[in-house]
Amino acid sequence: MAKELWKDHCVLLNKDEENELEILGYKTQGWRRVLCIAGYILSCGALLLLFFWKPEWDVWANCIRCSLEEADIVLLRTTDEFQRYTRKKVTWIDLSTLALPVGSSSDGPLVADKDSVINRAIMKPQLKVRCIQVQKIRYIWDFSVKEFKKVGSLEDSNTCHSIHHKFGAGLTREEQKIRQLVCGPNAIEVEIRPIWKLLFKEILNPFYVFQAFTLMLWLSQGYIEYSVAIIILSIISVGLTVYNLRQQSTKLHDLVEEHNKVQVTVCTKSEGCKELESCYLVPGDMFLLDGKKLALPCDAVLIDGSCIVNEGMLTGESIPVTKTPLPLVESPMPWKTHSMEDYRRHVLFCGTEVVQTKPTGRGPARAIVLQTGFNTAKGDLVRSILYPKPVNFKLYRDAFKFIVGLSVIGVFGLIYTVCVFTSHEKPVVDVVAMALLLLTVAVPPAIPAALTTGTVYAQRRLKKKKIFCISPQRINICGQINLVCFDKTGTLTEDGLDLWGVIPSEGSRFQKIHKFPSSTPLPWGPVCGAMASCHSLVVLDKKIQGDPLDLKMFDSTHWEVEDSSTARDGAGALETCIVRPGLKASSAPVEGIAILHQFPFSSGLQRMSVVSQKIGEEQYDLYMKGAPATVSSFCRRDTVPANFLKELKMYTSQGFRVIALAHKVLNLGKDVDVSNLKREEAESGLTFLGLLVMENRLKQETKPVLQELAAACIRSVMVTGDNLQTAVTVARNAGMIHIGSKVILVEANEPEGSTPASIAWRLAEDSKANTAAPREVCANTEEKITLEGETCNYHFAMNGKSYQVIIKHFYSLLPKILVNATVFARMSPGQKSSLVEEFQKLDYYVGMCGDGANDCGALKMAHAGISLSEQEASVASPFTSQIPNIQCVPELIREGRAALVASFAVVKYLTLYGLIQFVGTALLFWQLQIFGNHQYLIQDIIITLLVCLTMSLTEAYPKLAPYRPPGQLISPPLLLSIILNLCFTIIMQTCGFLLVKRQPWYVALASQRHCSPRNQTMFPTSPGENSTSSGAQSTVLSYEDTTLWPLSSINCIIVAFVFSKGKPFRKPIYTNHVFSVLLALQLAICLFLFFADIDAVYSGMQFLCTPVIWRVYVLLMLLVTFCVSLFTEDVILQNKHLWLLIKSWFGYQSNSQYRKWQRMLQRDPNWPPLNTKDFAAKTTEEIYINLTYEYSNED
Repeated sequence: MAKELWKDHCVLLNKDEENELEILGYKTQGWRRVLCIAGYILSCGALLLLFFWKPEWDVWANCIRCSLEEADIVLLRTTDEFQRYTRKKVTWIDLSTLALPVGSSSDGPLVADKDSVINRAIMKPQLKVRCIQVQKIRYIWDFSVKEFKKVGSLEDSNTCHSIHHKFGAGLTREEQKIRQLVCGPNAIEVEIRPIWKLLFKEILNPFYVFQAFTLMLWLSQGYIEYSVAIIILSIISVGLTVYNLRQQSTKLHDLVEEHNKVQVTVCTKSEGCKELESCYLVPGDMFLLDGKKLALPCDAVLIDGSCIVNEGMLTGESIPVTKTPLPLVESPMPWKTHSMEDYRRHVLFCGTEVVQTKPTGRGPARAIVLQTGFNTAKGDLVRSILYPKPVNFKLYRDAFKFIVGLSVIGVFGLIYTVCVFTSHEKPVVDVVAMALLLLTVAVPPAIPAALTTGTVYAQRRLKKKKIFCISPQRINICGQINLVCFDKTGTLTEDGLDLWGVIPSEGSRFQKIHKFPSSTPLPWGPVCGAMASCHSLVVLDKKIQGDPLDLKMFDSTHWEVEDSSTARDGAGALETCIVRPGLKASSAPVEGIAILHQFPFSSGLQRMSVVSQKIGEEQYDLYMKGAPATVSSFCRRDTVPANFLKELKMYTSQGFRVIALAHKVLNLGKDVDVSNLKREEAESGLTFLGLLVMENRLKQETKPVLQELAAACIRSVMVTGDNLQTAVTVARNAGMIHIGSKVILVEANEPEGSTPASIAWRLAEDSKANTAAPREVCANTEEKITLEGETCNYHFAMNGKSYQVIIKHFYSLLPKILVNATVFARMSPGQKSSLVEEFQKLDYYVGMCGDGANDCGALKMAHAGISLSEQEASVASPFTSQIPNIQCVPELIREGRAALVASFAVVKYLTLYGLIQFVGTALLFWQLQIFGNHQYLIQDIIITLLVCLTMSLTEAYPKLAPYRPPGQLISPPLLLSIILNLCFTIIMQTCGFLLVKRQPWYVALASQRHCSPRNQTMFPTSPGENSTSSGAQSTVLSYEDTTLWPLSSINCIIVAFVFSKGKPFRKPIYTNHVFSVLLALQLAICLFLFFADIDAVYSGMQFLCTPVIWRVYVLLMLLVTFCVSLFTEDVILQNKHLWLLIKSWFGYQSNSQYRKWQRMLQRDPNWPPLNTKDFAAKTTEEIYINLTYEYSNED
């Protein structure tokens, strides 16, 4: 029973999707609500503030658990490691005011589509719908399955036939109204958040609340100057944060607002077609594409006609994409499954621009609205900006633990103060004030703010190097990167391909190669015909545009595309594309070629073909181009040369990109509609024409950068959409695979019939077992790269198909393969994301560098995604480099390491500063005394505040060290550093405190501040003379105070210097001119105040005059502390070799998953397998692959 109740109470929302959430039902209870309101009043709003920080506590206090069906409040919990909670109210949509669709009763379905979730969500007879809004998406309660279901999309279960028949004629006006109410407006609305809201949210941050409490306490103690300084700094900090948030909010609002008010022609069943504002569109609406340029306001599926779309907004590439209509076929499969991964070629995505449309004889092109608002491709992109995935980084969690640890020390201080002051029978007000003061001294409120200074400076330095960042928190994470995935085309290699040559084939034999560039044009023939017509180029704004490969191929023929704008009819429709020989082209017996129909390219099919007709002739031709293996499989055997594979391997092994061409004469008869031609029938029995050989050169920066990363023990992996052989060759040429290393090709196949899934391991033919080759060894024994030692001899390479089979059937082998896999070819965008995630599961810190086009998912998934783009900041990735080569990768890692080390240094410094002050104050409290306001002021503002602001200005060290900085605050070297320095502080301050009492000139209750002008010594006053004035005795003036202040102040300067370590991650301290000068000035000020012998100075600082020799002793104590601290930090704690020695003594081994696998595989004599084939024991369920927007680009 309890289990059943929990099942009704807790359900998964968006199961198996990236934004999966647990949803829990609660019902508000009156008496609980009353008690909570009383609590708010009695706690003066403190309870309300606590509930604001912890929404789950608010729900648990006000409500009782119930099933989701009864709930009026739901609690949403993320299923990731953060387990963040959000509280949402369940609302009702009332449909009773609407006129019901004609002929429908209140019992029957209100929406014509019987499968629609809307029919199952309407409560009869009240005509109400329960709903919740989560991250801009609306969910309605489905009474049949008792779950909240997403609305704003057409059901995926629709078949091709049902989409055409249910929605092809449009919806009725009444149904539109119902859908508008239930689904909400078709608008991607990003509100410009009011300044007061942003301000309120920022001020209610726990850090600022704690700071406000501290400031009130300090102000009550008369510590006005420092409090005012902190208030000013906080106002500036809050102001800047609010300003930046407001700017981002405005920018995003402006980016999406223009697409919310587009005029579209919508057709309804009864009223025909009329213009409508796009915000009124609903899923299922049919609208016309009438030839005008249109920024698409929704996701839609094309059902009639074809069009050319610029998808640059989503992919970052302004390459026109041809969209074809959804076929009208009687298939029981859902339409996406029927079209397989090519369903995208029928879909017009929101935010993209329709540049040309091509109607059929039945009228203008038509499309059905699939998704509206935030459910669309663009809406998804905007939501990922509004609700970014939280960064899970140990530094921030450890910083919180640090603050908790310091708070515990502060609580001990509080208890100590209460004991001391109550034993002296001090008033309760004084006891409370002093106890709280010592608590706040131990916890520097600036720790969270100080953590961000390093990243702010690093962000500024990156900007100067043309690397832009939209997620500054990730800069610190870059310091931990130990594996970088690189896209190939446009990232490691030059963007465009150059045509190197054409190898024609005649009579099933390859002919002489025609090289490019050539003084003689390519002679006319089927190969020239294929190169001139088999492409998807279009003329836009009098310029030929399209895929760069198509452009290169077409340009080499010297033919020209006729500008289609000169060939438009009255409706503005696109005429057939016509190509004609240019002036430089070889003489051809044809006037031109008309391209009548396209079967567009897709990465799934790895081919494209066109149906064309020579002008003035009746014969139709089909030309095909694509991946050689694919194209040859469509050709007649007798036309494919016997040495086809050998020739292909010869070029691919040299790193060339090879594309095959084929041709077929179509016997269609006169006046046939080629748009109705079935692709399967047309693409069969072709004649093989030859091979196009394209050259893809490495960028000149690629090799040195990869060498630099290898020297720094950072793994490089290639993830590309290109051919496997080409990818392996490029990896060798770039130095990813070293000379003498073997390449093992992993080939996995799906089960066929009774044969289970198989995996085969074979040596790549170009791999030489060169055992004498030099091995790459890192300078550091702990931080070895995976290619070191025994494992240095081999690298795994595989394609996307094999990767998918391994994930599905051989998942246990995946970690073994990944620790030594270097090349992944023919990877789809979804597989790239999955690969990054699998590497992260092995505890790698993964960087991903791509050109942003089809790497969006992987760039977002990686710890640090770097997009090489001309844009200032790509929406897709946290980092964008305006310089389009991979030099940005080591640059980012350098800055990340420097920022990480700077953050650690600042946290260490602030911790010690708090503890130094804590020890000094606690010693003075022993005799009911305290540091003076001006004394605190110099420590807090002149020293600490300026140190925090300038310590992180030190730039990154230009050479990458072969190991990473520590990634944890709570690590032995760091904790030891703080503990030992704290011990030195306690010893020094306690010695000073006790020794001053033993001096002959010491008096407990001194009143004389002046120094004798002759010998600068003092004569003690007898205690009896002072007894009368003891009641009015100052809580500051004492020899202990005068001794402890320079000890603690100069100690702060010492630790600032000691913790500002330079090499190997940052430049030496003297290169940070501001910081160095500042430390020297601070030391000079402290020494001047201590040695001044000026009455005005002593009076202002509340010092007593001490003999010069005592002051020299104090300096000697500080000098000894400095030497001991510097030696401990530099020679012991920062000594990498010493720590490695200690680790080896204790047998410590890294707990990272990839390290464990490496150690295991090094002991395994049967690994790596070679020339073997394994079979899966049993098939497992296929893993879920998210069919979100993927890009059909080849790479």
